[in-house]
Amino acid sequence: MEEDEEEDYMSDLFIKQDVRPGLPMVRRVKEAIQKEEKQKEANEKNRQKSIKEEEKERRDLVLKSALGNENKGFALLQKMGYKSGQALGRSGEGIVEPIPLNIKTGRSGLGHDELKKRKAEEKLENYRQKLHMKKQANEQAADDFRVRFKNKQEERKMEGDLRKSQRACQQLDTQNGIDVPKETWYWIEPEEEERKDEEDKEDACTSSDLSVSEKLQILTAYLREQHFYCIWCGTTYEDSEDLSSNCPGDSAADHD
Repeated sequence: MEEDEEEDYMSDLFIKQDVRPGLPMVRRVKEAIQKEEKQKEANEKNRQKSIKEEEKERRDLVLKSALGNENKGFALLQKMGYKSGQALGRSGEGIVEPIPLNIKTGRSGLGHDELKKRKAEEKLENYRQKLHMKKQANEQAADDFRVRFKNKQEERKMEGDLRKSQRACQQLDTQNGIDVPKETWYWIEPEEEERKDEEDKEDACTSSDLSVSEKLQILTAYLREQHFYCIWCGTTYEDSEDLSSNCPGDSAADHD
């Protein structure tokens, strides 16, 4: 009997056993993990629902079910001839479905949603105003640029007319024996000409105080009075009478 109970070390059962070192410890860890996972699943199944979840489930269940005869309001409607699914009103012009409930689940006070909505609208309105102001500022900047560009073009044109008048004045003065211009800026001066006395410097300072438009007007009047010359016509007339009779005017606008 004892011989039967002794293990047969040559049998297949004994040979198939895994006798690697540390294997029992690995098996115990796996069994502990599986047991823990099963316990978690059981806890999830047995977990009690919160009060809010229970309220929501009961509310959804009630809202999904139609009113029955046990409801006093519905019973009164039936006595007045109302049938389920029929629109309210004597002529059936009322609503068919009940007014939906607006359930408040948050902890904020009454009016909080309206305040939040109003603040969002104010924020949006402020954003729109900023965009509008930015657009106006861009338009104003564009208008200012166009005005400056136009003024710059007009100034360049006047500078060209002034140089043209200076060349004509220098030529006419020289032809009439005038060696020195009435004003230094009446003639086109060399770029590197050195002034030898203080009087010339003072004249230069005085002339610099005049704008291009003022210089052009003064020089145009000088050419007409002294030489009977119109810079706009490009013609030298015989006398003042001939100039006033045949010249259209004394500005570029009059000659357009």
